[in-house]
Amino acid sequence: MVGTRRCVGTGLFLRDNHGPGDIRSCEAEYLADTFAQKAALLASTVHPASRDSVTLTDTLNRPLRDLRISVTDRCNFRCVYCMPKEVFGPDYAFLGRDEILTFEEITRLAQVFVAHGVGKIRLTGGEPLVRRDLHELVARLSSLPGLDLALTTNGSLLAQQAPALKKAGLTRVNVSLDSLDESVFQTMNGVGFSVARVLQGIEAAIAAGLGPVKVNMVVKRGLNDASILSMAGHFREMGCTLRFIEYMDVGHTNHWRMQEVLPAAEIVRRINAQWPLEPLAPNYPGEVAERWRYKDGRGEIGLVASVTKAFCRDCSRTRLSAEGKLYTCLFATRGHDLRSLLRDGASDEVLSSAIAGIWHRRADRYSELRSDKTSDLPKVEMSHIGG
Repeated sequence: MVGTRRCVGTGLFLRDNHGPGDIRSCEAEYLADTFAQKAALLASTVHPASRDSVTLTDTLNRPLRDLRISVTDRCNFRCVYCMPKEVFGPDYAFLGRDEILTFEEITRLAQVFVAHGVGKIRLTGGEPLVRRDLHELVARLSSLPGLDLALTTNGSLLAQQAPALKKAGLTRVNVSLDSLDESVFQTMNGVGFSVARVLQGIEAAIAAGLGPVKVNMVVKRGLNDASILSMAGHFREMGCTLRFIEYMDVGHTNHWRMQEVLPAAEIVRRINAQWPLEPLAPNYPGEVAERWRYKDGRGEIGLVASVTKAFCRDCSRTRLSAEGKLYTCLFATRGHDLRSLLRDGASDEVLSSAIAGIWHRRADRYSELRSDKTSDLPKVEMSHIGG
C-alpha cells in the first residue's frame, strides 16, 4: 500500500508527475506561532519570479485572476445543498462580529490581490446582502483600477439594495434560483421564501443596470430537475443567461451522493429537444460555465459541470472567507490565515509575499480526483467561502 500525505488546501493526495503511483505532498507548513516568524517564513518561501512579475502562477502553471470574497457566513436561506437547516439551526455558532474582516481589512487585501494581477472580484457569503451597509464596501472596492466587481446573491434583499449597489459601483450580479415551482423552491430554500420575491430582485437588478444578470440553478436529481425546461423557457424570454450547476459535494453537511447528480450533458439534451442549441466558445480562458446558444437567437445558457467535466486545469480562482482565511479550492479542507497578519501589523509587502507563497504552492485539483473516498473529507462549507 502506498503511503499518503495531505495536500495543502484540500487534504487530497496527488499523483506525482514523475512517475505512476507515486505520491507527492504539497503541504506547506509555514504558519508559525508568532507574527515575526510567520512574516519571515512567508516572505522567504515566495517564488523569486513573484517579486518581478505581476501575475502569479501555481504549481500547475495556473494564473491567479479571480478572487471571491465572503463578507459573511450568515444567510437567511437554508438551502438543502448548502446550509441544511438540520445542521445550521437556531443554535449554530456563526462567526462573531470581531471575527469577521472589516471593510477596511477587506479593501486592503483586495488591493494586494489586484497588484498581483487579479482583475475580477466577486462578493459572496453566506448571503452577502445580509451584511450591513454592503454598498460601502462596494464603493471602496470599485475604486480599484481595472476591476470587474460582481456579486452573487439569493435575491431576497436585492430589490431594496440594487439601486444603492449600482450607484456604489457594482458591475453586475448573479442570482440563485432553483425552480419556478413554488413548492419545490420553498423546499429547496428551507425557509419558505417565495419565487415571486426573487424574481422581483432580478427585475430590480436589471432596472438598476446590474447586467447582464445571470441566474444560477443548482440541479439535484429527483428534487428540481423537472424544473429545467420551465426555468429555461422563462429566462429565455427575460434575456437572462441561466446557468445550470451540477449538484456538488461542497462541504460535508449536505449528504451528497453521486446518484443525485444530473449530468450537464443530460441537461443539454433535455433543453436541446425543446429549443435546439449549439456550443459557444468561452468568453475568456478559465471560464467556469460551458456556453450553449439557442439556435433561434434567443440568448444562451451555461453549464457548470464540476462533477462530470472537471475544469481544475484552468481554475484561476481563490477564495477569502469572512474571517480572513484564504482557500485555494472550493473543496479545500483548510485555509491560510491572513487576518492574523493583518491584525498583527503586517506591511503590504509581507501580505503580498504571503499571498504569493500560498498561490505558488497551490496544487489543488479536487474535481479531477473526486471519488467515494474524497466525498467524506472535512471540506469547508460553501456557505463559508461562497460558491
